[in-house]
Amino acid sequence: MTTRTVHHHQAGHNLGVISRYPITDRFGEPAPSGYGATGVTVRLDDTKGVTVWNAHLNHTPYGPYDACLDRRPVPVLVEHERASGRVAGIEDILRAMAPGLATRDATPVLLLGDFNAPSHLDWTEAAAPLHGGYGPVAWPVSKAAEEAGLRDSYRMAHPDPVSAPGATWSPLHPLHEDGSGRAEPQDRIDYVLFAGDGLTVLDSTTLVTGGPSPYPAVAANTWPSDHAAVITTFAVR
Repeated sequence: MTTRTVHHHQAGHNLGVISRYPITDRFGEPAPSGYGATGVTVRLDDTKGVTVWNAHLNHTPYGPYDACLDRRPVPVLVEHERASGRVAGIEDILRAMAPGLATRDATPVLLLGDFNAPSHLDWTEAAAPLHGGYGPVAWPVSKAAEEAGLRDSYRMAHPDPVSAPGATWSPLHPLHEDGSGRAEPQDRIDYVLFAGDGLTVLDSTTLVTGGPSPYPAVAANTWPSDHAAVITTFAVR
């Protein structure tokens, strides 16, 4: 029987990294709420390493609800996004990542996780019919990550948000939980972002297995989340 060592780093109650490769450094701590980010450096071989940050941002107020359900104007969407704490949260994370981002061409950097925020790369004019008629919307969390030099691996693999929406919220929620019968806005709020010339995106996809039943009949589901997973395959040099 073949055995394989699994390396891991746990920070707080809902952030961590699991790796088949050795972890050489650990840094960053989430807030007591569990929101924030934690990071590790993973050694791939004697010459190559990758820094991996895992993030989770606050979930409310939620931008797609403001837009698709409450029909708020775009300036209010952005104002509520800032009031949610997600913008301050991503700014804190990017400050913690700054030393690694400064040397990203020597050691590539990944930022991945549940951002609970839409992307400006998705809410375009062409994709407005998918988002209640809204677009473009300059969602500030994704803009901040982009301005820090992070690229969106799913959108690099699938540049057209109309033909490849890539929704990760939510395979378990076709209808809104308020019992109104309204459709739940489906959106891409989980990301694998990266920086550094040493990484090339080969493919990126979303994944749900097991045909999970929708909420609230979820007890027998084998899929362990109400989000879809994002899987990106990189070439590393």
